[in-house]
Amino acid sequence: MAQPEKKAVIAQPVKGATPPKTNAPAAHHFIFDKGNYRLLFVAIALVVIGFITMTGTTDIYDTRKIVVAPLLVLSGFVVGFFAIFKKPENKA
Repeated sequence: MAQPEKKAVIAQPVKGATPPKTNAPAAHHFIFDKGNYRLLFVAIALVVIGFITMTGTTDIYDTRKIVVAPLLVLSGFVVGFFAIFKKPENKA
């Protein structure tokens, strides 16, 4: 017994489906913006200044070496963490 021929089923797009992607170049999206990098460089500068302030061979117990320099280093780390966790402003 011969079976009837089946018609080819043509795929229809689903409603709400995204259109096919084109070969257009995608816009680059950076995690950090200019403000984050500025804060990061300020943090690095604070840490470096703190370590430079801590150096030297004269008077180990100087207030500048045991109080000011560690505070500079710690403030540099705090600014660095803030620079990493700060959300960039969306201009789009």
